[in-house]
Amino acid sequence: MAPPAPLAAKRTGLKPRYPYPAALIFGVPGAGKGTQGEILTRIPGFFHLSSGVIFRKLDNHSQEGQIVKMYSAKGELAPDDVTVRVFLNWLEAQRAADRFRPREHLLLLDGIPRNIHQCQMLEEFIDVKALIHLTCHDEEAMIERIRRRAALENRIDDASDTVTRRRFEVYRQETEPVLDFYPKEVVKNIESTGIHAEVLLECLNYLVPVLKENFPRD
Repeated sequence: MAPPAPLAAKRTGLKPRYPYPAALIFGVPGAGKGTQGEILTRIPGFFHLSSGVIFRKLDNHSQEGQIVKMYSAKGELAPDDVTVRVFLNWLEAQRAADRFRPREHLLLLDGIPRNIHQCQMLEEFIDVKALIHLTCHDEEAMIERIRRRAALENRIDDASDTVTRRRFEVYRQETEPVLDFYPKEVVKNIESTGIHAEVLLECLNYLVPVLKENFPRD
């Protein structure tokens, strides 16, 4: 069943022009999805949305905030209906505030969708034009990267090795199958252990043609 219309859309009375063209930034925990998304969103034409950032900004006293915190503390995925509802409400709030402009911005989604059911729930809202798969075959290197991130950014959700390793298990069981949900021609594999600029260049090699095709300049 499709999620209800986002609250922001109801408040503004502005009808969203779904589905929005989007690219997924995909990969195991610690692969650098957020780093590349933050760099890309500074480039005109891209709008980065990280579900992890949105979740960390939720009011811990709200029902949604408490649910997300409970699941995150165990390294589990929040329920699909909560995840999709929070995502859509945040996205439409950004559109209402004119920070996300669907006629100018390619959505860069980081951390959503995280399983096949979420892919299905979001089909009417986003049109996935590319899936940038940041690959890394050294899981221990990724875990070490997450440890450093926890220390540098005070990320409580990254502080426990047990929780981090559980997140990798959940990724393999629930999230990795997303790679087979979308057509093979939209999946682009990029080795994520290079320097940031090198990874960025490869991302742009795939994303710029998508941007030009979907947002042509007169």
